[in-house]
Amino acid sequence: MEDILTVENLKIHFPVMQGLIFKKPVATVKAVDGVSFSVKRGETLGVVGESGCGKSTTGLALMHMLQATSGRILFEGQDLAGYSRAQVKQFRRRVQMVYQDPYGSLNPRMKVKNIIGEPLEVHGLAKNRQQYDQRVAELLRMVGLLPDMAERYAHEFSGGQRQRIGIARALALEPSLIICDEPVSALDVSIQAQVINIFKSLQKRLGLTYVFIAHDLAVVRHISDRIAVMYLGRVVEIASRDDLYQNPRHPYTQALLSAVPEADVDAENKKQRIVLQGEIPSPLRVPSGCRFHTRCPSAMAQCKTQDPVMSEHGGGHAVACHLYA
Repeated sequence: MEDILTVENLKIHFPVMQGLIFKKPVATVKAVDGVSFSVKRGETLGVVGESGCGKSTTGLALMHMLQATSGRILFEGQDLAGYSRAQVKQFRRRVQMVYQDPYGSLNPRMKVKNIIGEPLEVHGLAKNRQQYDQRVAELLRMVGLLPDMAERYAHEFSGGQRQRIGIARALALEPSLIICDEPVSALDVSIQAQVINIFKSLQKRLGLTYVFIAHDLAVVRHISDRIAVMYLGRVVEIASRDDLYQNPRHPYTQALLSAVPEADVDAENKKQRIVLQGEIPSPLRVPSGCRFHTRCPSAMAQCKTQDPVMSEHGGGHAVACHLYA
């Protein structure tokens, strides 16, 4: 299966400016600092990690909404950095995003039919009003809503229904790739399962590819084919879903998985929790060597000075850790 998306050593740094009139950079926030992965057509890559690790910033870069400091993002073999304005508009048809907050991502002054249909107008895909209304009704049915809801405003819907509207809007242009930026984190647990099932059903029906960004490992397990674990701007481990959950190698991944609650009470009581000490360091002051060594229970002397490289350990399981060098 071919790669639809390839990310090579992506870096996104933000300068911290000082001064009222003559501003000058005094520091650099390394939000994303050397991320590499690929996504095959039709699969779901889950991206997990703590808040502030660079997940959403990576997602915005994949959408061509943030400029990369260095590195490359290849969509269907073409580098996004070299796109003309016309190519960017075509790219927007192929790649869409579902946002985290279903309350903030929908315009409260627009009816649902205009929210979902706006992409059709921008790209000239509806020749007349009848075609426009038919497409909006079709999209609403695809996400489990009734066509007559098109005449209502976003504030009249619950959070789960709003997120379905957001998904319908993302589907309007028939994209190949959808970036999902924590699309269920603001929803109740029961509603999360419904929305996840919608994503899976649409993928099977339309052949979609997802990059699914989340911090909830239980949610990611249900939808992902492969999972990339990020820490402080870097991918520290990437593997297939089953391999990662059954055989986590990086100490950070092991700590994250130890915090996932088990449905079985006996299994939950037997589980050994790995409690990390301290807080995640600031991207303004990234630790030397392995950036996880300040919290790692297995840290060695070389971890403080040598930055580990990503190494392959069979079956597509790769980890950046001196324990497996």
